[in-house]
Amino acid sequence: MKQTLMKLKPLALALCVASLPLPAYSADNLDSLRNTVETLKKQLEQVQKQLDEQDKATVTRADLEEVRKEAASANEWKSPNTLVHMAGYADVGYAKTEGEDGSFGVGGFSPIFHFQYRDLVMLESELEFEVEDDGETSVALEYLTIDFFLNDYVTLVAGKFLSPIGQFRQNLHPSWINKIVSAPPGFGHDGAAPTSELGAQLRGGFPLGGMRTNFAVYAGNGPELNSETEDQVEFELEGVRAEGFGTDADEELVYGGRFGLLPIPSLEIGVSGVTGKATVTELEDESGLPELVLDEEKRDYRVYGADFNFSYRSLGVRGEYVKTRVGSANTGITASGSATWESWYTQAAYKFLPTKWEGVVRYTDFDSAVDAQDVQQWAFGVNYLFTSNFMAKFTYELNDGENGSPVDDNRFLTQLAYGF
Repeated sequence: MKQTLMKLKPLALALCVASLPLPAYSADNLDSLRNTVETLKKQLEQVQKQLDEQDKATVTRADLEEVRKEAASANEWKSPNTLVHMAGYADVGYAKTEGEDGSFGVGGFSPIFHFQYRDLVMLESELEFEVEDDGETSVALEYLTIDFFLNDYVTLVAGKFLSPIGQFRQNLHPSWINKIVSAPPGFGHDGAAPTSELGAQLRGGFPLGGMRTNFAVYAGNGPELNSETEDQVEFELEGVRAEGFGTDADEELVYGGRFGLLPIPSLEIGVSGVTGKATVTELEDESGLPELVLDEEKRDYRVYGADFNFSYRSLGVRGEYVKTRVGSANTGITASGSATWESWYTQAAYKFLPTKWEGVVRYTDFDSAVDAQDVQQWAFGVNYLFTSNFMAKFTYELNDGENGSPVDDNRFLTQLAYGF
């Protein structure tokens, strides 16, 4: 404004001069002076117009205060309809197997995305990025579900979800939660415990006589089986792949669930079970003969499990048991007898307060349908918790498997795990 007034001063002086009584000027001088005055008047009008526009465009403190009041009183800020949340975890590490050279590796990067609309529905998804041995990066959809909150006690979950059987897969497998660098044998992929399912489930919890409970019941596409042969004469079930298939190959759903009971807040006891059908869809043929075309019989598929979790101050003790049984088949190319996969583990972790060091010990016994995969394992760990979601882990595994098999070799593993 001050600069504008400075610009107006010459104009005002010119107008004053123009308004003085004129002496005896010639006609030409008078016309020239009149033109000059007209020009100055037009310039003055333009400046006045610019000042008016500037006043309209200027935001005063009062205007800002008014906007602030309107924003503060807006209901969408007080009660937002949507909520976006980003979480996840990542880990890097080093592994050295007995008799082999050690290697650094990226365990994985798993971003988790949540988008919720009111208390009605939420989308949740976890991606999994991993660097393979050849340097290529693989991407997988760990889970993706739409959760419909039916009421305070029950949620309908539809999509691909982590298996609710037991606790390790659905609650403990993220690296910044798992106290040991590795998963217990039999609780990873192609083990005794199912990992994922694609279907629909109802899950929630309710009070029961002063105790708390939680539950999950589901129906899904179920697992697929793979068989192996060396001569196309004898066939053997090699594994159960329960990782959430997008199609139901045998057109037979599986049904399962888990029920957890907390008699006291620091103790949870759970039981799990699955029943249904499964079919061999993959054959590992090492015979070198022409490829066989599979048309297999459906087999019975059963899973039983139990788990517990107890904590007292800085001590945590947990354990889990799971058994998968696949029935026999009398017809089909891969017809064979039944097979079982069974594993259990127990683990104790103690944090040496007030330090940030933590000691862990875990014992696992995994009995597979394939003898070369059987292993009994002691795992000893020392962890340093920089924060509750960022830790360094040092683990040594004593493995006792079939002589000459990979699972018989001891291993040292270390890992930096970060949850966010």
